[in-house]
Amino acid sequence: MITLHHLNRSRSHRILWLLEEIGEPYKVAAYQRDPKTNLAPPELALVHPLGKSPMIEIDGELVVESAAIVEVLCERFAPQMIPERGTPAYLRHLEAMHFAEGSAMTPILLNLYVSNLGDAGKPLHPRITSELDRHYRYMNDMLRPSGHFVQDSLSAADIMLSFPAEIAMRQERGDDYPALAGFVEMIQGREAYQRATQKGRSAQGDN
Repeated sequence: MITLHHLNRSRSHRILWLLEEIGEPYKVAAYQRDPKTNLAPPELALVHPLGKSPMIEIDGELVVESAAIVEVLCERFAPQMIPERGTPAYLRHLEAMHFAEGSAMTPILLNLYVSNLGDAGKPLHPRITSELDRHYRYMNDMLRPSGHFVQDSLSAADIMLSFPAEIAMRQERGDDYPALAGFVEMIQGREAYQRATQKGRSAQGDN
């Protein structure tokens, strides 16, 4: 049995979605953000020193970091979601997996934190906005005619890049990046995604 340590309103949702896609039994250990600070609760730090979600427990091992979790789950339960090693597609897969949590998340997080500074953060906004545009444009152009990243069917890269793509749509950038908007519409229409959304709400007592 796989256990997902799931934090509401977090990158953990894409792991919940992946678990629904692969169809393996799992259970959810749910955690709620502090309503005042929006930070993860201290209970997560009892599971791992970083106190972050997602984390999974599998075969007696604790696995942290979204990309590592996606790789572990796909290699074991859905190998078709990772291109064959040694191929150009596998190189694109590696790039996308690291891009999702490295390059793409940097301006997203800066935008979040600097927005909380009010007037003190205004001088930084033009630079952050230009970096957001650079990364969203890159993602938009990465998408294949099939609407997927890397492969022409659902892959690990789609799972990882779903989070920054959804952030772009929450920032109402769909008109600027129509391929990215189409990707988000496609994944959110998947039955497994919808089940994951409902299970996430149920785990948090939101329904």
